[in-house]
Amino acid sequence: RSALKAICVLPSSTAENPWRALLPVFLACAAIGLQAGVALPLVPLALERQGADKFTIGVIAAAWGIGMLAFGTRIPQMAARFGAVPLIVVSVVVGSAVTVAYTLTSSPVVWFVLSLLHGITGGVPWVVSEIWMNVVVEEKRRGRVMGFYAMLVALGLALGPLVLQVTGVYGPAPFLTCAALALLVAVPLLPYWKSAPAIEHTPDSGFMIVVKATPLAMFAGFVCGLGEQVAFSFLPVYAVGAGVSAETGALWLSAFVMGNVILQWPIGWMADHYDRRAVLAGCTLASAVLVGLLPMVPAQSPAVIGVVLLWGGISFAIYPVGLALLGQHFQGGDIARANTAFSMLYILGGLIGRPLTGAAMDAIGDPGLGWTLAIFYFAATVAALLALSRRG
Repeated sequence: RSALKAICVLPSSTAENPWRALLPVFLACAAIGLQAGVALPLVPLALERQGADKFTIGVIAAAWGIGMLAFGTRIPQMAARFGAVPLIVVSVVVGSAVTVAYTLTSSPVVWFVLSLLHGITGGVPWVVSEIWMNVVVEEKRRGRVMGFYAMLVALGLALGPLVLQVTGVYGPAPFLTCAALALLVAVPLLPYWKSAPAIEHTPDSGFMIVVKATPLAMFAGFVCGLGEQVAFSFLPVYAVGAGVSAETGALWLSAFVMGNVILQWPIGWMADHYDRRAVLAGCTLASAVLVGLLPMVPAQSPAVIGVVLLWGGISFAIYPVGLALLGQHFQGGDIARANTAFSMLYILGGLIGRPLTGAAMDAIGDPGLGWTLAIFYFAATVAALLALSRRG
């Protein structure tokens, strides 16, 4: 459907103490990040070892986004019907079983279906956790809470590849470890099975309205999703092609995500003190320059870690700066619709970007990764500068 659903959340007794109510969801989000950090490199690296072409890798990786897009707008309705914690628990159990299923076959067609199922189940903890946080936090603390949430997820993502140093990146062991880590997401939420914030779902419309009202912010979400999801799918593959080991390639992802942990606060401070359109233009332009530099830096040089770290930190900041731009235009229920549209465009960016980047890498070699992303980052820079000039 073209219509999206506005979300109304009813506070429960846990909302009386916001920070206490946030603790379980914070722990769950850290586990989500850790599990994702382990899972994201596995399928692309396994397919690369099997001799799959880059386009096939991109298509299979994009199946996650297809699943999320197909199911994402239904999550609030299901959470309202079954409860936040029961829905999350069921989703992580099913997702864990899907992860185990990867070890039973090497068929690319089956892996596409499994990735599709992962998109359906994996979107549930993400969406419901963000609703939970938005319910119990006071407006004056919202920025800090969301920033802390993003940092926890980023830390988990950064630590994930370190787990692969122990399990290895090939064979059943990393997939089974990933399945076990998925179950950890549910553990801190179990005591809140009945006392978690209740979610009420009411129908509303306005998907295209909110997109047209803030085109720059929405394009920022699209470009950020494209850049981040391409990086998680292809950065390890790019590293192996450049001559480093698969384990080292996984560590490049750690550097990419650690940049978010380091740079999110200073860039967020700038977004609160300067015109956010100008900050967005700076982030996208710097990201374009950094990915353009990537093929020019030797893969064995320590400098490549610095480039990847800066690229990760600056490009990650596109997401919260875009959300801040949304906050300038919408209030109340409109924020829920706008935020949902923003998230869907983030997923759509990855859905389009991964097969496109894979095809570019097949056509012109590994530099296709950097040049493809640079085009989209630069387009977002132009859009931000045009918005800045038109509106003064």
